[in-house]
Amino acid sequence: MDIRIHEYDLPLKYKFGISRETRTVQKTAIVEVRDAGLSGFGECVANHKYYKFTIDMIRDDIHAVADLLSGTDLIATPPEKVWELLAPGLHHNPFAQCALDMALYDLWGKKQHRRTYELWGLDIRNNPVTDYTIGIDEIDIMIRKMKEFDGWPVFKIKLGTDHDMEIMRQLRRHTGAALRIDANCAWSADQTIEYSHALKELGVEFIEQPMDAGASAGDMKRVFERSALPVIADESCISEEDVDRCRGYFHGVNIKVVKCGGLTPARRMIARARELGMKVMVGCMTESTVGISGIAQLLPLLDYVDMDGPLLLAKDIAEGVRIDRGVVHYADTPGNGVVLTGFKE
Repeated sequence: MDIRIHEYDLPLKYKFGISRETRTVQKTAIVEVRDAGLSGFGECVANHKYYKFTIDMIRDDIHAVADLLSGTDLIATPPEKVWELLAPGLHHNPFAQCALDMALYDLWGKKQHRRTYELWGLDIRNNPVTDYTIGIDEIDIMIRKMKEFDGWPVFKIKLGTDHDMEIMRQLRRHTGAALRIDANCAWSADQTIEYSHALKELGVEFIEQPMDAGASAGDMKRVFERSALPVIADESCISEEDVDRCRGYFHGVNIKVVKCGGLTPARRMIARARELGMKVMVGCMTESTVGISGIAQLLPLLDYVDMDGPLLLAKDIAEGVRIDRGVVHYADTPGNGVVLTGFKE
């Protein structure tokens, strides 16, 4: 197998604000694994400020394990087995691990002329719809963004300001869609409990990661027991071991394939969350259609999904799954369905 890495600066359609930062560009690495005239593609974004992974780190770590793939037969050794083979060299960099794992699944399906979810034996007839995310901005701009996606069934609203409830009251006046909240660690336990009651009245489904991942067990338990809305872990649920740690403190988990190391561990995390009776969501990190097409293979296993990355971009770099008013349509191409196009003029 031959590995190539393509680096892109993905321009965002609008500046994207969350509680701890605002950005206009998303750096990303696309891993291409080539074998027998076929190419599989995977993706991981860079996130240096919070998770400390840069494009240089991702590129160097993938090249460091490339020789281990030499002579690998993906039919005899499917991607989950390759993941185990590569884990000792990549366990410290789940971002790189994810991109390579996703590329191998794409290639695995293309070699067998079947979509990845089909090879997993999954039924897509009851897939959840994806939300569309509204980043923190001036209220009139947030309303305008929402109106551009009029008819979308569910919006995820980023909060973490000194006027969060005013934002929500104003947004609710302009849509009848279901709403979800992501505070990205910005609230205290008392704020979360207080806000949850008002948000429930506004038709919000759940609150994602209201408090810092380092919040005390006492505060997390208090929120779990007293919040009027379910609380979903994000920053508190990064790796496989975190699923068990979230039990009794969160009602569900939001799994990010980039953060946990790919589709292989994500499936294990989903299965464990189900065993613990927790709701399961998968989220994105503003990936292009490459990464989103990988996430789409997991849809039949989920309660909720946030895979709107390509919709937030001014320019995309691939063809694959397509999203229409929240409904995900799979590509005709096997595997994850990815064709890398680069920026089209």
